[in-house]
Amino acid sequence: MNGENPTGAESEERAKRPGLPRYGLLLLVTLLSVGVQGITESTEVSAIIITGLSGAMLLLALRAVDVAPWLLRIAAVLAVGILAMSILRATAGGIGEGLARLMNAAVVAFAPPAIAVGVIHDIRHSGKIRLEAVMGVLSLYMLLGMLFAFIYGGVDQFGSEPFFAGGQPATVSNCLYFSFTTMATVGYGDFVAASDVGHTLAVFEMMTGQIYLVTVVALIVGNLGRSTPRPRAARGD
Repeated sequence: MNGENPTGAESEERAKRPGLPRYGLLLLVTLLSVGVQGITESTEVSAIIITGLSGAMLLLALRAVDVAPWLLRIAAVLAVGILAMSILRATAGGIGEGLARLMNAAVVAFAPPAIAVGVIHDIRHSGKIRLEAVMGVLSLYMLLGMLFAFIYGGVDQFGSEPFFAGGQPATVSNCLYFSFTTMATVGYGDFVAASDVGHTLAVFEMMTGQIYLVTVVALIVGNLGRSTPRPRAARGD
């Protein structure tokens, strides 16, 4: 992840690192963000907090997978910049809610690919599926749910008609609720997308959530603690 192939000794050292400060911390912040978005009312203050947590999740995801320092610095600048814009929106206005939600979506969108690469890298070089990998794939799942929620909110703001049918408001809480019930294919029916764009996005989210759960998460959890074949370079061959 840092642009160099680790040696066998480096891989073994990496494998011994405790999981909580890496993907575990990311999972805790992700859960906190879900709670804030789901419980708090849509206010300027809550919008700033949500934006700050989105930036924190991106930085924790990149830190967990040991990206190059220059890439982490770019991500930090991006996160701080979007947080500053959120504060500017709350104090001076001029930035619409739709743009604010899409900015959050842009920040969150970078985290899942980084986590996926990091988990694969760790498994390949540690030779074992550890609890840390489980926390990583769960964080990725929840980040995908939040990403779709931000996109739904952006579509509502920029679209020609409300996102939800029946005049239901596309608040942050409602979008998050609809996103996770869609991804889990629970389908309570109290919130329904109104447009073809909304229907299509919901279909993509349903497929993504179900395929991810029955393949990636099931594979990781089912093989927790088992050793995996290690690449020749990691074994020192």
